Amino acid sequence: MLKEMICTAVLLAVLGFCACAAEKPDVSARAAVLMAADTGEVLYAKNEHERLGVASTTKIMTALLTLERATPDRVVTAKPEMVNVEGTSMGLQVGDRVSFHDLVIGMLLPSGNDAANTAALAIAGSAQVFAGMMNQKAKQLGMTDTHFVTPSGLDDNNHFSTAYDMALLGCYAMQNPLFVQICSSQKATVRFENESFDRTYRNHNRLLRTLSGALGVKTGYTKKSGRCLVSAAERNGVLLVCVTLNAPNDWADHEKLFDYGFSLVHRGTIPAATATVPVFGAAVNCVNVCAARALSVTTQTDCSRFQVRVLMQPYCFAPVEKGQVLGTMAVYDGNRCVASTPLLSETELPAVTKEISRSRRFDRLIRFFQQIKQHFFGGRVTYGGQYHQTA
Repeated sequence: MLKEMICTAVLLAVLGFCACAAEKPDVSARAAVLMAADTGEVLYAKNEHERLGVASTTKIMTALLTLERATPDRVVTAKPEMVNVEGTSMGLQVGDRVSFHDLVIGMLLPSGNDAANTAALAIAGSAQVFAGMMNQKAKQLGMTDTHFVTPSGLDDNNHFSTAYDMALLGCYAMQNPLFVQICSSQKATVRFENESFDRTYRNHNRLLRTLSGALGVKTGYTKKSGRCLVSAAERNGVLLVCVTLNAPNDWADHEKLFDYGFSLVHRGTIPAATATVPVFGAAVNCVNVCAARALSVTTQTDCSRFQVRVLMQPYCFAPVEKGQVLGTMAVYDGNRCVASTPLLSETELPAVTKEISRSRRFDRLIRFFQQIKQHFFGGRVTYGGQYHQTA
């Protein structure tokens, strides 16, 4: 098995960067968090680890599991135990036939408890089994102060989360393109397979109409939990996720928090790494590799905690195709990878097919192992330039 070589370079701070940060806002929420979506950096926090009800923002998890565990185009037939649920509804009735994709629309736009319940029972067979899947996923995401009981978010003493945990969930959700497409839609049309007409649903999230760069995510309300909101917005390449729990004035809270957050951070670009990998069986002794794309991260002024790690194959054998993956360039925040891109061969190297003398084979073998020695101990990786701020 091939071993990987690891080279580490400290990400340099941007000299002269000066952010005109807004004043830290006061919010109506009992608990709130503003988080950079790519790095998980907390930009604002208030009672962020207090366990509270999260109402229909629960449906973020239900929608994600539906998209991950089920075929989106598969059609589900609604049964009595699926649609007989209290609270908000997408209007499902017994016998209605809709796809899992459209059930996600029903969860995220009109916040249908019937849509969430139908998807959960169709996937897991029971709400209890589905809750186990929700809690397993929460554990994988590091949501250590979260416990789900229902797929819809109806009040239960054992159904709770925190602003911090819901921000982690929101950041994860924004990595799913189909989820983002649905939750950022102001309206969407659903085809009921058993009917001769479509139904159009409008998104309850007012920020999609009033906030610059808004991308979703999910509203929620019960009398016990109060107004809950998970939202996301992107400006100048920076994506932030905001959570408020039990917030009487949640729309204004999110607008203030986003303005504050975007004043703190910028998007930093990491120049692409270049390197060489020893190659055996070609007319030359090594092949040049480069990163497939430049990487970027969201950061404040202090970015010294970031590291760039280059992991490469110690050697390869011809033939080598142009664009062949020979390693990875990644940006780490501690032990967490926040961005990565493959290292690709810059050229095509065919295998040598003509006969060569025994002495020339020996010479090439010696050069090959010298190349490997230089590769490990001679610093063959170059890191192209400084850390750059983008507008």
